[in-house]
Amino acid sequence: MRKTLAALSVFALALPAFAQDQVRIGVEGNYPPFSQVSPDGTLSGFDIDIANAVCAQMKADCTLVQQEWDGMIPALAANKFDMIVASMTITDERKKVVDFSDPYYDVPSRFIAAEGAFGGYSPEELAGKTIIVLRNSPRAQYLEATYPDSRILAVDREPAVYLELAAGRGDIAFGSSVVSAEAFLKQPEGEGFEQVGETLTLTDSVDGGVGIAMRKGDEALKTRVNEALAAIMQDGSYAKMAAQYFDFDITPPHARK
Repeated sequence: MRKTLAALSVFALALPAFAQDQVRIGVEGNYPPFSQVSPDGTLSGFDIDIANAVCAQMKADCTLVQQEWDGMIPALAANKFDMIVASMTITDERKKVVDFSDPYYDVPSRFIAAEGAFGGYSPEELAGKTIIVLRNSPRAQYLEATYPDSRILAVDREPAVYLELAAGRGDIAFGSSVVSAEAFLKQPEGEGFEQVGETLTLTDSVDGGVGIAMRKGDEALKTRVNEALAAIMQDGSYAKMAAQYFDFDITPPHARK
């Protein structure tokens, strides 16, 4: 679900992250319900729970390192941390500079607009309209390719997509089905807005689920992370964690029974 185009073209091959089983995890803290920071500085959310559960399975000594979203991949390359658990969507572009775990969740996209403003979201219906979307994201790429006659208003954070919509700076928003519901439609500021049409799953070429990112070549870490993800999905702990945040299934397709 989180999207940014890496500005980096090359990563140096990384040394394994598992020296002494000390693992540093890059997280954000500004993307509820996946990550957020309480007034006392405590990090919480689904990404944070996943990070802690993976660490417990690996029996690793993990440290959460808070990082602004736009600097996530550069900070990983600079060895500020060893992996990223921050709702990072797996894309072909990103796979050129990072390695990904197996997906740990997959959430469809949706359009949001004022009640009754739109009956659907075809390119013809949205021609000449301003669509708000997260900058440098697979959703933004999808809009640019599919809605050439619409204006695209790109913003820096997913929650800002809906704030801009509520402020009247666009006609319709395109974003995460989870964030649009939890951070907007279910909140007072979302009154008078609704989902337009059905949820939308982007094609595999631009949206491959959400994974844990690691430096290229860190195969030891990647193997242990994948084993840990498989374990929490098999023992039921993943489903219990997800149920605290979502009222629909976010399990990635490969792990669904």
